[in-house]
Amino acid sequence: MGTAALGCPAGRSPARSGGKQGVKLIVGLGNPGIEYQFTPHNIGFLAVDRIAGEHGVEIRNRRCRALTGKLTIGDQQALLAKPETFMNLSGLSVRELLAEYEAKPETDLIVIQDELDFPLGTLRIHTRRSSAGHNGIESIIGALGTQDFLRIRIGVAPEHKVEDGKEYLLAPMRKKELAVVDEMLDTAAEAVTAILTDGPAAAMNRFNRKGSDQ
Repeated sequence: MGTAALGCPAGRSPARSGGKQGVKLIVGLGNPGIEYQFTPHNIGFLAVDRIAGEHGVEIRNRRCRALTGKLTIGDQQALLAKPETFMNLSGLSVRELLAEYEAKPETDLIVIQDELDFPLGTLRIHTRRSSAGHNGIESIIGALGTQDFLRIRIGVAPEHKVEDGKEYLLAPMRKKELAVVDEMLDTAAEAVTAILTDGPAAAMNRFNRKGSDQ
């Protein structure tokens, strides 16, 4: 798959040529490839797939080094995106998507990520945070030059401490873990809807739990 097939075409973007303003970008983080599909590190991809499924949308259009799909939540136009750059280079795709749709990180970007520092089953909405060691978020911060964008952080930490966090993140989840994750994907989809319909502050009040200052 060549770079040309993944990059953004030159010229006017769909947002400009189609007269569509205020598109929100909902980016799930993960690694492409069937071997990574059900690993903890791909929970962002799984969340975007869940949102797409609930709205009858297929994420198959290639744009800006990502698989994308358009949808409307409430009265808000949005673009679901799964970067195909692999996790450590997620920022390249996100930067191109923001430029293509004339979107601003601080108002138009929602990134869904896995969070090894949070217990499995935990979900929190944050903004203006460091990467906390997450390579995908680190890449986005570096590419955009700002930490000011919304993140839905889904906890994936195992019940018992593991010696190698990287190995755990890239290993397929067990059936018991997948059952918990399935519920969290529904919650993540609800959180995105709340952000777009009620605003980030209201969504944070609703979904963040005690101890969300981590």
